[in-house]
Amino acid sequence: MSLPAVLIALLVSGQEGNSSNRLNVVLIVADDLGARDLGFSGSSYHKTPALDQLARDGVNFRQAYSACPVCSPSRAAILTGRHPARFGLTDWLPGRADLPQQRLARPPLPSGLPLDAVTLAEILGPGGYATGHIGKWHLGGPGLLPTDQGFQSNVAGDATGTPRSYMAPFRDRQGNTMPGLADAPAGEYLTDRLTVEAEKFIAANQAKPFFLYLAHYAPHTPLVAKKDQVEKFNSDRRPGAQDNPVYAAMLASLDESVGRVRQALLKAGVADKTVIVFTSDNGGLCTLEGMQRPATTNAPLREGKGWLYEGGIRVPLLLAGPGIVKGAVSDQPVWGPDLVPTLTQLAGNKVPEGLDGTSLVEVLKDPSASRVPTERALWWHYPHYSNQMGRPGAAIRKGRWKYVSFFEKPGIQQGELYDLQADPGENTNRILSDRAVAEELDRELKALQKSADARAMTPNPAYRPGSPNAKGEIVLPARDASVEGVQLRFEPLPHKNTLGFWVRKEDTARWEFTVDKGGLYQLDILQGCGKGSGNAEVAFVVGDQELTWKVEDTGHFQNFVTRSPGKFQLTPGRHTLVVKPKTKPGVAVMDLREARLVPVKAAN
Repeated sequence: MSLPAVLIALLVSGQEGNSSNRLNVVLIVADDLGARDLGFSGSSYHKTPALDQLARDGVNFRQAYSACPVCSPSRAAILTGRHPARFGLTDWLPGRADLPQQRLARPPLPSGLPLDAVTLAEILGPGGYATGHIGKWHLGGPGLLPTDQGFQSNVAGDATGTPRSYMAPFRDRQGNTMPGLADAPAGEYLTDRLTVEAEKFIAANQAKPFFLYLAHYAPHTPLVAKKDQVEKFNSDRRPGAQDNPVYAAMLASLDESVGRVRQALLKAGVADKTVIVFTSDNGGLCTLEGMQRPATTNAPLREGKGWLYEGGIRVPLLLAGPGIVKGAVSDQPVWGPDLVPTLTQLAGNKVPEGLDGTSLVEVLKDPSASRVPTERALWWHYPHYSNQMGRPGAAIRKGRWKYVSFFEKPGIQQGELYDLQADPGENTNRILSDRAVAEELDRELKALQKSADARAMTPNPAYRPGSPNAKGEIVLPARDASVEGVQLRFEPLPHKNTLGFWVRKEDTARWEFTVDKGGLYQLDILQGCGKGSGNAEVAFVVGDQELTWKVEDTGHFQNFVTRSPGKFQLTPGRHTLVVKPKTKPGVAVMDLREARLVPVKAAN
């Protein structure tokens, strides 16, 4: 047992009532499920009748957040009520090694959630609760597994972040099997199998209070679904819209699981004394990973998993059960750390001190008379380059305002400020017009980081940006550009994948790059421009060399055409290419997907 004996005694002494009237807790966590992916949250493509019914039966928190834009840290927060930065757990485990094109190096990660972290299972278990973990763990391997963190049983939970297989037999190519699933019938779907295990747990523990943590692997990649479910969804490609039939089928199976769990509670006769929670660990995946089309889009929220924008950290959150008002919605900002104090209080326990979350019990009783401070700060610390092309940084939300700071370009002038009440899509950076608000939030964010001893990044000793490829060409994709300004940004969505929103001629883009072999290089760019926005004059600058070029109309900002503004004479070593608009006659300068420096072969 990881809890000290004294702390166990304190937890037990704080519990009230006898086991016959204690509320059960079922906590269901989806993986990479976006806030806009469900029927009740606005999706017309995905079909989620069971979750839509759960929303009608409880409280729907429409502005709920995860504690991190990726999985392991947010799961730690859900289970402990504490900010994951306090554990040094700031990325998925074990994380990805630093790459040469990254200016900064990540801080070291722990091997998992430390044993001195107190989980909800460790709070409830000593008071007589049966505690069961089913599904994804991803918070450590041997010695740090669910059964080392207060869960009396564990099915399918290990150190891995993706399923070893979505179809039985549930083992990977190395022969490693998911715990407790070695005897699954061939061809069984993982979401269905985890649901069977949840039904068995409920039936076995119906005579005593229980805490079931059902952490589905779905709809995390690789996207795999049952064929009969996939065939129910239109497969027509509609860029910018939810349109992935495999992802939709995975959600259909996930939705069926929620319905089956509720039926199991009814069958066991405990539905009227069970609190059900449904949420996700981070926003939906809206960028390419592998060869499949993007899983989803979080529009109108910006970006998705791996990003500090709303699409990466906004998640669905539903709570239903005894004493919880039905069919209510709350627009209060809440987040994953709030679940431990909320569920602890609902279970009749004393809420531990030192948590970063706040109990939502009063909100659940009456969302219109909330006791949760509306001006409390929610904050995020992500010192990593994400697999989804997100940049390392930190963010804070307080009331209507959200401030984002990026570690590569520190300083308030390079930060971003959004009024989420007026601009939930984070389209208009208010850093210039509301500088005082940003300065105040920046100070508070830094104080929160210091209080959590949040780990910082360091210079990457292997930094070598823009290295030549095998042909000697230097390829500079939009995702690697450093943006300086207010509105210009990298847009990662696969049908864009470009520097866009170039609506201010004062905004610039730059790439650092490395020349191995000196000589003459031709600059080629992949550029798009909407009708009526052509003829912006743009300078491409390397050192004291400048090429001036006029943007050409391509008919659409995402209709990319290769152009060749001119040539640079380059010497071996590190250089910087700067793109600076001089004029902007239309609504935007252009979209720029790539710059490429191609060596010019000398004539014979």
